[in-house]
Amino acid sequence: MEINQYLEVFIDESKEHLQAINDHLLVLEKNPQDITIVNEIFRSAHTLKGMSATMGYQDLSNLTHKMENVLDAVRNEKVSVDENILDVVFDSVDDLEAMVIDIAEGGTGERNVEKVVHLLQSIENGELPTTSTIPHEEPIDAHNMASNELQIDEFTSAVLEQSSEQGQNNFRVEVALREDCLLKAARVYMVFEILEQCGEVIHSQPTVEQLENEEFETSFTVLLITGESAEEIQNRINKVSEIDHVQAGVFEAPSRLETGREAETESAEQTAITKTETKADMQKQNSGEKETKQVANKTIRINIDRLDVLMNLFEELVIDRGRLEQISNELKHSELQETVERMTRISGDLQSIILNMRMVPVEQVFNRFPRMVRQLSRDLNKKIDLSVVGAETELDRTVIDEIGDPLVHLLRNALDHGIESPDVRESKGKSPTGKLELKAYHSGNHVFIEISDDGGGINRDKVEQKAIANNVVTEEQAYNMTDSQVFELIMESGFSTADIISDVSGRGVGLDVVKNTIESLGGNISIDSVPGEGSVFSIQLPLTLSIISVMLVEVQKEKYAVPLSSIIETAIVKKEEIMHAHNKKVIDFRGKVVPLVFLKDILEVPETLEEDDYYSVVIVRKGDKMAALVVNSFIGQQEVVLKSLGDYLSGVFAISGATILGDGQVALILDSNALIK
Repeated sequence: MEINQYLEVFIDESKEHLQAINDHLLVLEKNPQDITIVNEIFRSAHTLKGMSATMGYQDLSNLTHKMENVLDAVRNEKVSVDENILDVVFDSVDDLEAMVIDIAEGGTGERNVEKVVHLLQSIENGELPTTSTIPHEEPIDAHNMASNELQIDEFTSAVLEQSSEQGQNNFRVEVALREDCLLKAARVYMVFEILEQCGEVIHSQPTVEQLENEEFETSFTVLLITGESAEEIQNRINKVSEIDHVQAGVFEAPSRLETGREAETESAEQTAITKTETKADMQKQNSGEKETKQVANKTIRINIDRLDVLMNLFEELVIDRGRLEQISNELKHSELQETVERMTRISGDLQSIILNMRMVPVEQVFNRFPRMVRQLSRDLNKKIDLSVVGAETELDRTVIDEIGDPLVHLLRNALDHGIESPDVRESKGKSPTGKLELKAYHSGNHVFIEISDDGGGINRDKVEQKAIANNVVTEEQAYNMTDSQVFELIMESGFSTADIISDVSGRGVGLDVVKNTIESLGGNISIDSVPGEGSVFSIQLPLTLSIISVMLVEVQKEKYAVPLSSIIETAIVKKEEIMHAHNKKVIDFRGKVVPLVFLKDILEVPETLEEDDYYSVVIVRKGDKMAALVVNSFIGQQEVVLKSLGDYLSGVFAISGATILGDGQVALILDSNALIK
């Protein structure tokens, strides 16, 4: 089979199933008696096993099979879930994840899993210390399985339907070996050789693996698509020695809808389905659950690169739209203006749709953290209660891809430095279990992600002393700084207040990397902390990075764009209303003293216009701080395409990018956060 075309789908779906297994294992740990959770885990593992075998990744399939055996023993109440078993299963999932990552990176997915396989086998044999009631799994009654009705899934059913439409025969072939057959696997192999010469085997009961391992009595059943007659099939198989009898007959496939329902019911209630495995089943089926999801959501997978191409094309359209708007305004032709207005409305809707297509829930990032926190809390001998809020909050895919690592670092930091050990917490009158919350929510054009803990908080004195010792600030500066400003010092390069550098968060990568990453995404991070009560790290991120609303302004004869998200309002102030404070020009804006920032000086714009008696100012803010940007005139609000300046100009002060205006001019986009001190 040509597998390359399915590789991406395989990798994506494998990751989804592994994530589902991880999630359900964490739930199972809290509810070890709930067999329905085990069924869910089993379902994902079973599908993963089938998919990987179909794709030829035998190591992946074998390890999943071993894990599946343990899960099967659990749900059949032969083994009871406890911490030791979960640890081994979690280790298995780690190995499976490593294998999938290896495949995604172009590897073969091979990995030395001898240790974990041995542990899984031990559990299966009841050798690990557990509260198992029945240590050994009963042998599979394969004979009975073969005699039962064939369990086929929707995909197999679809294949059968398609083959019928193409005039092929769908045969159910029952083969029984003689009781005295010595090499059953060899005979099975010979039968399969003949069947594959006649057509295509799409289902086998027991599974191919069980047949190869001789885990059956004497008979087995296969579904065969062939152009040959039943008599021809029987005659050929009867040529194999030690065959007792062969029966080939037409197989009537149930409808796909019925198959889907059956698969869902079976996966929850039947043990038998767990033993079924076919090449077709393994190809791309995700059982009844998958079918339900597809019917409900009608979603398709699409490569993010294609969306990027679409977005780039749309960005060009936005630039042309701006050009058309300008021409229309200059010509003042009513029909042209109407057409342009209509085009603007439609392209606005189109923009909204494209941006929504790129939005994905932060759940994709958050999903990996419960497992990470579990492992870290065990490594650190701490008790942690992690709660995740707002995982459904959506964010642009490009931001999602970048935000994972900073969050990992902040969570590690909270676990290592923030939350105290259980005995310390008890000595402070706290619960021995620390609380860690990961929260996401929308606000305006931004998404906020907060990591809060109820640990010891940040010690201001300690941070100050370290900052002074490292010459980051002077004593006088530190004295005048607010708590928030002092806390932000911990995000300076090479800054650490930890007495002991641990493997968890002291890896030489400080919070400065987190801060830089977030700022490179157009966001910012702030810290709030109360000694003894805990800390909150709040990350503010833009919804999207490509098309933004700006206020176009003129500074002398040059045009600049100020993002609307940071503008409070615009104002005209008289020169005589300007005051002075700390040798700076300031204005009184609604009772607050706001410093004036003269853009022509900061941006070194050639001065061609004479100053008049009024200043046009744009009031911008960054958190609680504000500034009034002095410009010469306001042009108006516009949506523009944000273009990066590239690596060569990436460090330009107060400029976050550029855009192409309707008249073909390039306008620089101001980073107002950099202008606010």
